[in-house]
Amino acid sequence: MRRLIKILLIDDHTLFRESLGRLLQAEPDMKIVGASATVAEGLRLLHQEKPDVVLLDYDLGAERGLSLLTKARTAEFGGAVLMVTAGLDDAATLRVLQEGASGIFLKHSPPARLIEAIHRVVAGETWLDQRAMQSALAVAQEAKGRVGENRALPSPTTREREVLQGVLDGLSNKEIASRLDVSESSVKAALQQLFDKTGVRTRSQLVRIVLEQHSKDWMKNDSGK
Repeated sequence: MRRLIKILLIDDHTLFRESLGRLLQAEPDMKIVGASATVAEGLRLLHQEKPDVVLLDYDLGAERGLSLLTKARTAEFGGAVLMVTAGLDDAATLRVLQEGASGIFLKHSPPARLIEAIHRVVAGETWLDQRAMQSALAVAQEAKGRVGENRALPSPTTREREVLQGVLDGLSNKEIASRLDVSESSVKAALQQLFDKTGVRTRSQLVRIVLEQHSKDWMKNDSGK
């Protein structure tokens, strides 16, 4: 049996927040430990309840969920933050990922997908809508062109680039293994090599460093099989 996942909801729409709470509370391995409509109350509950995952709306009326995400990162919050939103423009998508979100979930998606997304981000994976990922990569590439080259990192091998592309496509380790017709352990090994080369420890950090420093260019390099 899976361990109990503690969830904090932060959304300024009461009906949506309460409906989502009932939906998730019905899951046998999930527990709602708090709900809030504001950044201040959300931060208080974050420190008090120490949730495994925060479901955070980007638009909180007069506030932006991004401010909570930034403060949670500064406070070294150890859980995952999944941005649940009706939609983001390209620049906001990139900023959300750069500030440490474990993923972006679109509100019009089926509830079953949200359950899957929560399990994935709690397991240290990243949940990204493919359109959001492409938007973020495009903005990162444009920004890189304006500021010049970033620090050099060891080039990824062909297998590492294939696995990284799967991560950017929002696939799980199992799905990447199926796509590449390799074992799941091979995917995990390639991921660990990518972590070592980039100096990160999680998938979300890997995505962030690719967006911040290298965008698509890093994936074009090839140092071997």
